[in-house]
Amino acid sequence: MLTPLAPDLWDYDAPLTVIGMQLGHRLTVARLADGTLWLHSPCAYSPALAAELAAVGPVAHIVAPNAVHDTYLEGWFQAYPSARFHGARGFSKFRPDLKFTDALGDTPDATWTGTFDQLMVRGMPRLNEVVFLHRASRTLILTDLAFNLGTDMPWLSRVMLKINGCYDCFAASRLLRTTIKDRAALRTSLDRIFAWDFDRLVLSHGRNVDTGAKELLRDAYAFL
Repeated sequence: MLTPLAPDLWDYDAPLTVIGMQLGHRLTVARLADGTLWLHSPCAYSPALAAELAAVGPVAHIVAPNAVHDTYLEGWFQAYPSARFHGARGFSKFRPDLKFTDALGDTPDATWTGTFDQLMVRGMPRLNEVVFLHRASRTLILTDLAFNLGTDMPWLSRVMLKINGCYDCFAASRLLRTTIKDRAALRTSLDRIFAWDFDRLVLSHGRNVDTGAKELLRDAYAFL
């Protein structure tokens, strides 16, 4: 079910397993000033989920926030042909079959400029992840820049997460670190994010952080 996080902000949790790790998958939903819905990192489409979304507003914008979050997008393209699809830069290279209407960058779309700040994180060109700040609730929304997975995992998932350096902790995974090509550019992007006013953090994989998120994120990237 959609879970309220703040006024006009919800999340929705779904299962996801990647190379033996049960990571889970979180869809984040925001209602914009015009009453339409903005969907971040959609999980698997289902009629039941569509009905929940319709109860809070019409779906107008679907955001694929980095160039590897493509698992479930086809179902959303089919279900919402009139929606605008905003993809991270690089999607056209790896998924030319997905026809996005808009490319994500540092400038918010005019429809959500009053709701979000956004920034494309440099230094990891395989991801080109775009992060979002929901200003009214002081909520930072991340995709793969950090995980926050606990102990309630099957044995194989625990082993794989320990190898990946993100078991039972808030961390940037070892797999993510292998995508870093320009550490200085990444540090500059993070400095811009840390200048934002946020306290809560919504993650695509693992538990959300209700308060103190900025310091946790600083600690996760102290290796830079």
